[in-house]
Amino acid sequence: MTINFIREEKEVVAATGANLREKALQNGIDLYTLKGKLMNCGGYGQCGTCIVEIVEGMENLSEPTEFEQRKLKKKPSNYRLACQTLVNGPVSVKTKP
Repeated sequence: MTINFIREEKEVVAATGANLREKALQNGIDLYTLKGKLMNCGGYGQCGTCIVEIVEGMENLSEPTEFEQRKLKKKPSNYRLACQTLVNGPVSVKTKP
């Protein structure tokens, strides 16, 4: 299955259950604004700086974690934390929404 990173115009092939943050970083996709580059927690779901917008394929993702629901409470429902998101089918993603 593929993850389509819209801003970067890049399609990445991933195995089912792949972590969205790890696949992005492995493929040179920058998830972080300057603050996120300085403050990110390394993928443990603590900082909330790896926010992405899911444009298509929301149904192909793991359920949001409790931490994610708290961090994204005031954000649109199609926003996810890349480090907490497992991809189980094709998805289109916008980084740094």
